[in-house]
Amino acid sequence: MPEPVLTVRVPERRPSGTMEDKRNIPIIEWEHLDKRKFYVLGVAMTMVIRVSVYPFTLIRTRLQVQKGKSLYHGTFDAFVKILRADGVTGLYRGFLVNTFTLISGQCYVTTYELTRKFVADYSQSNTVKSLVAGGSASLVAQSITVPIDVVSQHLMMQRKGDKMGRFQVHQGPQGQGLIAFGQTKDIIRQILRADGVRGFYRGYVASLLTYIPNSAVWWPFYHFYAG
Repeated sequence: MPEPVLTVRVPERRPSGTMEDKRNIPIIEWEHLDKRKFYVLGVAMTMVIRVSVYPFTLIRTRLQVQKGKSLYHGTFDAFVKILRADGVTGLYRGFLVNTFTLISGQCYVTTYELTRKFVADYSQSNTVKSLVAGGSASLVAQSITVPIDVVSQHLMMQRKGDKMGRFQVHQGPQGQGLIAFGQTKDIIRQILRADGVRGFYRGYVASLLTYIPNSAVWWPFYHFYAG
């Protein structure tokens, strides 16, 4: 199936001197989507972006959690100190776990498109389809994202020296920390012992109240503008 072509019309100038903006932006539905390109290239592009911004996400999280300026005096100071203490890998603590949130992005778009297709059997209104699909997509995405974020943020707090977060990864032989997913398993066990399954959903309701209305309102406006 050939890819849909984006057609842009140049606004016509009326005799009165006014400009009329005529939009002709095609709405790409689920059946028009190239699934192979979406799932492969979409994940690859998101991963590249994630690699570039993750160190600053980690620094931001530590700056927000620390008491006053007990450890870092700012973004640059935190960047330098983390590099000196832990090297480049210190800027990517929890990164492997965090990459699983890429799944939520794919689930978001998949849920959105499939829900639009389902709602189309009951209503042809783009507003109705987008409102229901946008809210449903955020519900699914946040249900996946929140537990992963909770674990990865606890991993971000792991550092040599003083304890920053609620949990501390146990030390291996010769005082070395557990590597890779060994730390993840350790953090998961500690969360389960302390809070049970609910511990993985701290902030879940707040996330839903943030993202569901935003997504439910954003998509109808997008289709209104595109039309």
